[in-house]
Amino acid sequence: MAFKTNFITKLTLTIVKVGRRMCEFTVILNEEVVFKDAVYAKMESNNVTVKDVLGDANNFRNCKIIEVDVNSTRLVLSSV
Repeated sequence: MAFKTNFITKLTLTIVKVGRRMCEFTVILNEEVVFKDAVYAKMESNNVTVKDVLGDANNFRNCKIIEVDVNSTRLVLSSV
């Protein structure tokens, strides 16, 4: 009986982990893809920093975030 309960608990946890998908955004500036698979974005003053899951980063100066679209995984920047 304890074995079955343990198995069901592990199976449920596995399903939950698979169900939580990470959003990775395509970063677009001036209608051009400038960064792919961004999982982090921060805007400070007129600078936007984006990072991917591995920690690779890119800083866009004199830009601001104008749109975040989760359904199409797009993060749109505009020059300031």
